[in-house]
Amino acid sequence: MSTVTTTPTGPRTYNPAPTSAAWNSLTMVRRNLRHARRYPAMTISLVSMPIAMLLLFNYVFGGAMSAGVGGGSSGDYLQYLVPGILLMAVGAGVLPTTVGVSVDMTEGIVARFRTMPISGSSVLTGRAVGAVVQTLLSIVLVIGVAFLAGFRSGARPLEWVAAAGLLTLMCTALTWLAVALGQLVRAPEAASSVALPFSFLLPFLSSAFVPSDSMPDWLRHFAEWQPYTAFIETLRGLLLGSEIGKFGPLAVGWGIAITLLGFLWSRSLFRREATR
Repeated sequence: MSTVTTTPTGPRTYNPAPTSAAWNSLTMVRRNLRHARRYPAMTISLVSMPIAMLLLFNYVFGGAMSAGVGGGSSGDYLQYLVPGILLMAVGAGVLPTTVGVSVDMTEGIVARFRTMPISGSSVLTGRAVGAVVQTLLSIVLVIGVAFLAGFRSGARPLEWVAAAGLLTLMCTALTWLAVALGQLVRAPEAASSVALPFSFLLPFLSSAFVPSDSMPDWLRHFAEWQPYTAFIETLRGLLLGSEIGKFGPLAVGWGIAITLLGFLWSRSLFRREATR
């Protein structure tokens, strides 16, 4: 992506070399990770919400909810619960990313970056990669808490690798969507509201906490075909050995489609803003 710089002799277009664009992106990644370290409130909320849900549903509702997953014990319910909580941790990353992009756009730092001889795409790529790294680190912490709570997986190393790839794909998809939403909604308060369905509502309208078969017909059809259920059931199959069926291709398809949509939408919004 070229950058337009205004000079005394008129506008000048800067077309960075590929190595320069990669270096600019790496610099932006470091910037975003340093911001996360200096302002940890968003990072703490990113980790605390899925962990709180894991502990709440396991220790408070586990005995009652286990009836909905075949009448097993609360320990069996924990096995069922963890894949959904991991996807909730992925969705939780949408909120700080959306708000962070909105703040950058409204406080003028992006306008300043446009006047510098750097790759314009690095601003978006740095934000997206930094957010993916943060979210994946939070997932590692959630997995650690799940094992401490009693979660056990019989997955083989190759299945763990596939699960990690699936989580990374979902992180990438939702992060690029969050980058687009952050550019679209300029007020940080509104940005947090726009991100809420991805971090809270859609996980509850999926098979994260109870099987979709137990839902009313009108809700069951929505739950079965929405992206979160496809990812959760695929992850559950990889970690617990349950049947994946149609959900594997659906999860990969949803991940690729959302990534492309978010990336192209983000780039379009960024370019449109540059021409104003």
